[in-house]
Amino acid sequence: MKRTRVKICGLTRAGDVAAAVQAGADAIGLVFYPASARFVSLGQAHSLRAAVPAFVDVVALFVNATREQVQAVIDQVRPDLLQFHGDESPDFCASFHHRYLRAFRLGAPDLDSPEAVLRTCRQFGGAAGWLFDSYSPGYGGSGRTLDPALLQAVRRSPDSRPIILAGGMNPASVAASIQLVQPYAVDVSSGVESSPGIKSAEKIQAFIRAVSEQDRSAL
Repeated sequence: MKRTRVKICGLTRAGDVAAAVQAGADAIGLVFYPASARFVSLGQAHSLRAAVPAFVDVVALFVNATREQVQAVIDQVRPDLLQFHGDESPDFCASFHHRYLRAFRLGAPDLDSPEAVLRTCRQFGGAAGWLFDSYSPGYGGSGRTLDPALLQAVRRSPDSRPIILAGGMNPASVAASIQLVQPYAVDVSSGVESSPGIKSAEKIQAFIRAVSEQDRSAL
């Protein structure tokens, strides 16, 4: 059976980490973007990271951070993956010699056609995955959905990296999103929250249950 992986992003509390792990999340995301309602300090992140058991990945999300800021997170938090969500260059992303995800905000001026999306993605061929979010001024967490038609060229390309789908999903909509795109993984933040940065254990459980049910129905 195909299994769609699940990342719960924007965790700020130990209880939410526990809820994500208990529900079966494959990865959790910690946000190091100060403008985000889900931002965590190095101290917070260190404590949250310590609560994550084996076989659950910790992903550190950055938006146009400095080299020194990224390195401090690597040194003090020890994330399994880096996620670059801003305007970082391929050389910058690769320079840390650490597995990374590259995020793309579909619908942005330079990502507004399937061909443009694939052309941009190919610059990051060394990424462990390509994450696709909807375009918004706030770099994710907006709850806006993306246009799946923009992924047509990426899905057909033989050199595509694993597709991680984000943007506007919730327990009620994630199954349809998986049907349309057939991603390797899905990434949710605001769709499982009771308020910005505060996750709902019930919504996390419902989201992961919906993913599992969709995978089973595709047999």
